[in-house]
Amino acid sequence: MAGSGGSVQTKPQEVSKQADNTPFRFYDNRQKYLAFVNTCNEKAVVAGKASDEISQLAPRPPALRIFDAGMGDGHVLSRLMASVHRYYPTVPLLAVAKEISLEDVRLGLEKMPDRFFEHPQTVLVITNLAYKDAPSLMPSDPEQVADVNWQVVRLRGRSSHEYVEQIEALSPVLAHGWQTKPSPKTGNPIYVRPSVLVVYREDYEFLLDSVVPQVGDDPVEYDFILASQPWRAKMSAEFKAEKVLAPLARALCPGGRLLTVQSHGDDPPLEVVQKLWPGENPFTVDRFALLHALEDELGNEAGDFNLAAPPDKNALFQYQMHTLPSEIGERIGTSTLFAAWNAVIYVNQVEDERLDEVVQNGSYLKATQEVLKKHGGLWFNDEKFVVSRRHQ
Repeated sequence: MAGSGGSVQTKPQEVSKQADNTPFRFYDNRQKYLAFVNTCNEKAVVAGKASDEISQLAPRPPALRIFDAGMGDGHVLSRLMASVHRYYPTVPLLAVAKEISLEDVRLGLEKMPDRFFEHPQTVLVITNLAYKDAPSLMPSDPEQVADVNWQVVRLRGRSSHEYVEQIEALSPVLAHGWQTKPSPKTGNPIYVRPSVLVVYREDYEFLLDSVVPQVGDDPVEYDFILASQPWRAKMSAEFKAEKVLAPLARALCPGGRLLTVQSHGDDPPLEVVQKLWPGENPFTVDRFALLHALEDELGNEAGDFNLAAPPDKNALFQYQMHTLPSEIGERIGTSTLFAAWNAVIYVNQVEDERLDEVVQNGSYLKATQEVLKKHGGLWFNDEKFVVSRRHQ
């Protein structure tokens, strides 16, 4: 996912894969990711679900604290921050985001000038730390603590344009802080150096004195945490609970809420996949299995949380690929077919090495076209659930 320089380039982990035959990780393919987020409205729909949760919070001084467990291109986070301003226009905001991709950090920061202008009492923090460490903004490995690359940026001026210029000037800082290398064990991208970037308006520094994180502070407790698509679907429930859900749940404050979103399947894209690979279904770990595994992982702490799985009517929701009604007819345009196919293999996490045969014989286009005609477009099922910490 991480890039280098100012444009989309071949990533270090892809080069490594060619050199040592490490299995290619589908979610590291940036072109598929960008095509998906620009042709489908999942980001906007998830942002709406997250906004509903924001409206239920009861922030306490000195700030409302939110954590995005995978910032991506920043679309959802910026919408989430706008929702905070809608419901709590005068409350200081600490928005912390985890992201290991250099290009996504850049894209996310590009969306922030307007946030700092509309809600000036904002502190934005971005880190590349792992899930177990990111909420506290400090590595759990004592040997890495001294190596943390902690950068503070105080924005000057009172206009979005001034903030744009200062954020664009951060490229060298980001290139240094978000450098990655492939893990020798898994091939996954890992950071070269643990990094934390803190950004806020200089003219609000006095007001935000107790909100701005400092090196060595006690771990932050969050009012709201969003974990949207934070894992590969085929990973076990136990792995997801141990590595992602439990650390995030433990980072909630009393009354805090963790919203988790993942793909559900049982939709037209999975139908395309099963036409090509009969019986294929990557979405076998549902919310019930996840919450059961989370309860086991939390152990004696489980009683501190509400871990009830919602029924389908409250958990399942849809998002769509953008198409005009005129695009789906007897003859479907090539660009629409390619966009639909890209979304299918992205959401269903089909690795590149499995695609050669169906691409070479053209069966992927036939399967995609048949499903598009059958349903008049392409829509996807996600599921969501909320874990909340009980008031103490």
